[in-house]
Amino acid sequence: MTIERATSTGRTPNAEQGLHTGRAMNPGQTFGTERAADGGQAVSAGRAAEAGQAVSGERGFRPHRVVVLALDGLLPFELGIPHRIFGRPKDAEGRHLYEVVTCSIRPPGPVETDADFAIAVAHGPEALATADTVIVPASYELGPVFEEGVLTDDLAAALAHIRPGTRLASICTGVYVLAAAGFLDGRPATTHWADSDRLQRLFPQIDVDPEVLFIDDGDVLTSAGVAAGIDLCLHMVRRDHGTVVANDVARRTVVPPHRDGGQAQYIERPVPDPQQATTTAARAWALGRLHEPIQLRDMADQEAMSVRTFTRRFREETGVSPGQWLTQQRIERARHLLESSDRSVDQIAGDAGFGTAQSMRQHLQAALGVTPTAYRRTFRTGNGGSRGPGTGSGAGGSGGHDVVAALR
Repeated sequence: MTIERATSTGRTPNAEQGLHTGRAMNPGQTFGTERAADGGQAVSAGRAAEAGQAVSGERGFRPHRVVVLALDGLLPFELGIPHRIFGRPKDAEGRHLYEVVTCSIRPPGPVETDADFAIAVAHGPEALATADTVIVPASYELGPVFEEGVLTDDLAAALAHIRPGTRLASICTGVYVLAAAGFLDGRPATTHWADSDRLQRLFPQIDVDPEVLFIDDGDVLTSAGVAAGIDLCLHMVRRDHGTVVANDVARRTVVPPHRDGGQAQYIERPVPDPQQATTTAARAWALGRLHEPIQLRDMADQEAMSVRTFTRRFREETGVSPGQWLTQQRIERARHLLESSDRSVDQIAGDAGFGTAQSMRQHLQAALGVTPTAYRRTFRTGNGGSRGPGTGSGAGGSGGHDVVAALR
């Protein structure tokens, strides 16, 4: 039973849906800028502590340990992403939910970067044996790993410290390390769009997707290049502790909690006409009316475009169709209300624009792998990072309509 399958490779309740910010693996999963767990992995309600949540109880509180593997030639920006994102979340008592440690494949000492400075790393490869999650950022000096898909002896010895069941993640070309170690055999993966063809040629046993920002395949996650590492780490926080905690981290980091579209929007293309209209106003208009039925014609009218032109422009700007984008926003609205309000499932279904509890249940089950009730139970109880009951006051009511169908 998954808590975060929002980007799987499969099909959602309707063909227009499919995008969260990822892409999915099996029937019932979604396609988008992230791509989620195979066969319903990700985080199950009963295994939250294993998959990312801090552990508390009879043995006392223990934060989830994230170990970042620093390799020579690393990019300082990408090395800093896990520390920034996982270093922020705290529980209601002010305790950090994660502990972030950096290690190298050698005894403690300097690790070269792609900049004009080195980084002093205080931990050797033994730290990998203590990890709940291991993250491998990009490096420009992977040598035979990048050229031949083969681990060096030192790197292989370091990775041997990782315990079975440890969650693994890579940022950008860090995926080559996971691939060379065999962790991605038979799995989906992504990397920087400029390196995706090479990754596929070098590792044909991997299903490489060059268009998504990240892929969540349960216990192994991979991201596209550079800033997509922020999207991936925020996704893991959201998966572990819910949208309230992840959104707070995003606000403090001054980044959007969720980016629309995938890598396709960042690939160089002919420069558009500066006078060309955008769909920004239509998206803002729709976000203020998620509780209402919204027709594609209504959104196109906000930009004074034909439906055909609007749909094409919308895809160019966001990487998804208007219907897919609208479903994403409604799912995010529902998640927020389930976590932060006391409103009933029926009320939330209306406030989020699904119309009926059954419709919302179908969409959340397809996107997240759980029912609304199970999602609320997971992120409202026994989770130090989740917000307590709130008053909640959504706009609009259920009305019995399935507004998602309006944009099919």
